[in-house]
Amino acid sequence: MKRTQSGFTLIEMAIVLVIIGLLLGGVLKGQELINSAKVKSLANDFRNIPVFIYGYQDKFKALPGDDANAIVHVAATANGNGNGVIDGNWNDPSTATTSEAVNFWQDVRLAGFAPGPTLTTDPAYIPTNAVGGIIGIQSASTTAPPINDSTTIPIRGSYIICSAGILGKFAKQLDTTMDDGNTGTGSMLVGVATAVGTPMTAVATASINDSAPYTVCMGI
Repeated sequence: MKRTQSGFTLIEMAIVLVIIGLLLGGVLKGQELINSAKVKSLANDFRNIPVFIYGYQDKFKALPGDDANAIVHVAATANGNGNGVIDGNWNDPSTATTSEAVNFWQDVRLAGFAPGPTLTTDPAYIPTNAVGGIIGIQSASTTAPPINDSTTIPIRGSYIICSAGILGKFAKQLDTTMDDGNTGTGSMLVGVATAVGTPMTAVATASINDSAPYTVCMGI
């Protein structure tokens, strides 16, 4: 009686290995595309906010959040003090209704420059980035800046945009895309999130943990 041999031939095994390789390659490529899309979205946040500012200034000759006639201009809840500064901290909660950094979002949304809810009581009032961290803006300050570089020099710029909860690997890509490639120097700095109004110290690229969350701030 003739016996039949069971099992895979070398050709069949080779085909299976090729298929597995293609599947793994597709997964890795897909993950790379997802990561690239996240970095692009995070970068767009930093690019769009200056557009909101300059659009509002061009239309109303005032700074959003600081506009002393915001109630008249856009039917805002409150006017700013008109001193040419976005008073408050970038990470003030929406309950801080006297913070011009908070009211900034209401002004630019009511003016039609930015999407999002206009009521500060809305849970989604404070905008978030592609990874779920909050986004905020404030005027630059030498006394209580959001972040200092490695030599404790405040970040440069008239206004500071900060975006929280960004993984180190994305933060490094952002800095390479938008600044000098060093997360501890330049107009874009990366630091560890702190309490409201407490300055951060920038972390140099070599010390960034790819899987840890950071706050990225940029001066404009």
